[in-house]
Amino acid sequence: MINLKQDAEGFIRMNRHFPETALISITFNNGSEQVYSGRRLNGIYDEALAAYRAQNHLDAKGYSRAPKKTVHPANKIEFVPVHAGMAP
Repeated sequence: MINLKQDAEGFIRMNRHFPETALISITFNNGSEQVYSGRRLNGIYDEALAAYRAQNHLDAKGYSRAPKKTVHPANKIEFVPVHAGMAP
């Protein structure tokens, strides 16, 4: 089982997909704990990644079709928003 803790801003650190059959336990800020499948958290990750890409005008693969303006690789996310009471 993988154990994760929600940070003060309501996110968990998740920079990649977990195995679909893995069980992931999240400890929330309010002290409650809930277990999710890897498949469920991967779906949440994909939704957060799609929202990030839409906000930053990136295509589905995470590439900007605009001219380069920065040298920082910023086409990934590393923190995913979660809240107590999410559907398992």
